[in-house]
Amino acid sequence: MNKSMNLLFKRFCFCMGIFITFAGCTTKHDTTEIPSFDWIESEQPIDFSWVQGVGAKSFPTQRIVNANTFGAVNDTTILSTQAIQTAIDECHKTGGGTVTLKPGDYATGALFVKEGVNLEISKGVTLYASTDILDYPEIRTRVAGIEMVWPSAVLNIIDTDNAAISGEGLIDCRGEVFWNKYWQMRKEYEKEGLRWIIDYDCKRVRGILISNSTNATLKSFTIMRTGFWGVQILYSKNCTADGITVNNNIGGHGPSTDGIDIDSSSSILIENCSIDCNDDNICLKAGRDADGLRVNRPTENIVVRGCSTGKGSGVITCGSETSGGIRNVLAYNLRANKTPTVLLIKSALTRGGFVENIYMTDVISDSARRIVAADINWYPAYSYSKLPEKYEGQEVPEHWKTMLTPVEPKEKGYPQVRNIYLANVKATEADLFITAAGLNDSLRLHNFQLYNLDVQAKRAGNITWSNGFILKDIQLKTTENDRLVSENNTNMKIEIKYQ
Repeated sequence: MNKSMNLLFKRFCFCMGIFITFAGCTTKHDTTEIPSFDWIESEQPIDFSWVQGVGAKSFPTQRIVNANTFGAVNDTTILSTQAIQTAIDECHKTGGGTVTLKPGDYATGALFVKEGVNLEISKGVTLYASTDILDYPEIRTRVAGIEMVWPSAVLNIIDTDNAAISGEGLIDCRGEVFWNKYWQMRKEYEKEGLRWIIDYDCKRVRGILISNSTNATLKSFTIMRTGFWGVQILYSKNCTADGITVNNNIGGHGPSTDGIDIDSSSSILIENCSIDCNDDNICLKAGRDADGLRVNRPTENIVVRGCSTGKGSGVITCGSETSGGIRNVLAYNLRANKTPTVLLIKSALTRGGFVENIYMTDVISDSARRIVAADINWYPAYSYSKLPEKYEGQEVPEHWKTMLTPVEPKEKGYPQVRNIYLANVKATEADLFITAAGLNDSLRLHNFQLYNLDVQAKRAGNITWSNGFILKDIQLKTTENDRLVSENNTNMKIEIKYQ
């Protein structure tokens, strides 16, 4: 049965929204040349030897297996989950290849792409995700920094090597039902003093999960309206996302609808992607609090290039899940249109871990709230778990116990932020240039270097409790004739030309 005119209209609005948001700012990157960072003041040479090792090193064969021959139907009132999964399984068993669908609209629950298989969502194909959470089997996974039981994603690549999801088609995750569920639950939870656990109690379906896998590729498709995070790359190595579009702001305001989350994974390449979402656009994570410290697995050796971002929270975000550590990140040739923050670093005093060796350059930003933001005591109502008195002595769910497990000794929870480099940024119509805050003399931000920034903003902002903060060749035009506030900083160098 054909879709209603209403669905056709939504698709039209979606396509127009993508065009309006990203026209003129999407950048195709065709070279692997590493930008120069010779302006950095350091006694140690910069080591980018790891860069050539990022990304998937293999891709499934082109042998075609058509899912329609296994019963997939162009009818959004009938789930084709079993038929598509059978095609994937048979393709895997017979040596791998590419699973295709005839042009049309297909409804599906969770699909699991196997080794050697490329699920191709071609131009003219739309996958419509089921809105019934029971169509997504629960699995043991990590969500927002802790390991727990959670629904599988719409598309999953788990415990495998050499798998892909590609094509120029559309994945509509139809996440509004989960968004509405969250906002309603959150009202009640906040009344009970449970803001810290609502994100874990309200189970929502992710768009794509790559977990414990290698050589996984995501290429060229569009994914929209995910119930939770758009793409999560978890406990994986040598994965690529190339040319995908994430649009999670269609038809509502989706909570925690991040674009791409790289979570305790290594050697990951994100390039030529366009992301418009409600939360972090491209986010690097490594576990939360006691559970993240237990796993102790870093996110490292990450390249992000040639990408564009629209609405969200940060072009590049590090945290707030920093427990396993985040290091060796190279991001360049980026375009941001109304993305609130260009570089966002956030953690909490129970996270621990570190954020270090972050290199970001060649960025054009329009209408940001902040160019740089760093906060190691971020969002206390969410970041710190405290059981309300009325629940004391009661049996609580396993993931509540995980969240309530204290970090001991408490000093193990103090995050370290150091060696952060940002250069060659052109920013117009920003609200604020910078806000960067350590906590005290023993918890400073260390060695931030900003070079060749041309910023138009209402206000300059502030830097507090840092050591070795360098601002060099900064052009700053503030509409309120504001000046940067510096407090409790050591070894600071400021070269700002106010206009």
